[in-house]
Amino acid sequence: MLLIYTHKITARFRYTMRHIFREILGVDIGFTTKVEDFIKHKGPKITYTKKPLQNEFFVRSNDLLFEQGINDFDIRMGDWDGLPCFFEAGDMSAIPFDIFSASFFLLSRYEEYLPHVKDDLGRFPAKESLAYKNGFLELPVVNLWANKLFGVLQQRFPDIKRKTRAYRYTSIINVTTSHSFALRGLARSLGGLLFDLGKFRLRRVAQRFMVLLGLRKDPYDNFSLLIELHKKYPVKTMFFFQFAEYSTHDKNISPNNNKFRYLIKAIADYSVVALSTSFHAGGNLELLKTEKKRLAKLINRPVNYSRLRYNKVNVPTTYRNLIEAEFTDDFSMGYTHELGFRAGTCTPFYFYDINLEEQQPLKVHPFAVHDYALTGYKSIADALEKVDGMYRQVKTVNGEFITVFSNELLGSKQQIDWIQLYQNFLKRYYV
Repeated sequence: MLLIYTHKITARFRYTMRHIFREILGVDIGFTTKVEDFIKHKGPKITYTKKPLQNEFFVRSNDLLFEQGINDFDIRMGDWDGLPCFFEAGDMSAIPFDIFSASFFLLSRYEEYLPHVKDDLGRFPAKESLAYKNGFLELPVVNLWANKLFGVLQQRFPDIKRKTRAYRYTSIINVTTSHSFALRGLARSLGGLLFDLGKFRLRRVAQRFMVLLGLRKDPYDNFSLLIELHKKYPVKTMFFFQFAEYSTHDKNISPNNNKFRYLIKAIADYSVVALSTSFHAGGNLELLKTEKKRLAKLINRPVNYSRLRYNKVNVPTTYRNLIEAEFTDDFSMGYTHELGFRAGTCTPFYFYDINLEEQQPLKVHPFAVHDYALTGYKSIADALEKVDGMYRQVKTVNGEFITVFSNELLGSKQQIDWIQLYQNFLKRYYV
């Protein structure tokens, strides 16, 4: 067991140490504030405080893990052997930066509690983040820092043990619009037709008629193909269906449509089915509970996993609502139009509510790639080259590589063949 001495054991301290040592490194740890217990301990040990006790393995602490609430402060970036880092620890420290405070800053989404200008959908913009501004958004820095720390610890304590984590790849299919033309009813189909005619989208008009006349399959209805691909490449796959009423931001098929309901039940026979919430459900607890209950009743099993419409995570309110609605896991931690690690990690972590100063029972699964972040690439090769870099980083630290694809983009061929790109993902990243 690795014993960690500190002057004060806080909820932030416990949360951070458990994530870094237990969840990422697989190292058993204990805490103490008693100097005599620390001295008596014969195994590996470190002190995390302002001053070392003797000549032990010492990491000089920033104040962040011992504070309460939110404080605005200036962060200065530094370099740890080529790895970006912050919260410099000084010359006496065994490592040059307080990676524990830096990790808490990223995992808790501390910066999202600070004043910021939201985008037009009410989200925290990627370009406002410390990671984007300093060029490390595409690095799972929390995991990389942890691995680097373990290497230094191993030099000091050659007998220190860890349980190796296995790399995992999880593919998420996000279904907020299951069909482009089919199953939409007379009024919506007529309205869509008139809109397309008004915009002179003649190719789309022809495609609509062919689908409605049964001469062509709906372009978004690629579920059979996806099931076959997932059988060929046995990845962990999850389908998140929106099951909500029509609104300005939610234009899916009616949850009362029998063919749509049958589709969801059929997918649930082959894969995990979970809830992609409507736009307003993230901020409306009763609506969130209704959508969850409705989907659970349809598939006749509990719905514990969520994805928020447009990845609109507003901390802490959104996550508090998910907890109140009895979700156990959320898969919305990432940016729709930027690749990378919003929380700086590729290991699932529990949400820490800074306002309440305690860890909450909601596990957050950060995704690295959203398909809409790849729409600017003109070829499959270019997109894969970009994503390969992140994949290698995740594989190196034995993290979880999560990608999000929507059935609607998979049903289009804007610039690149999205189904072909997705198949390349399955081939390259599932092992």
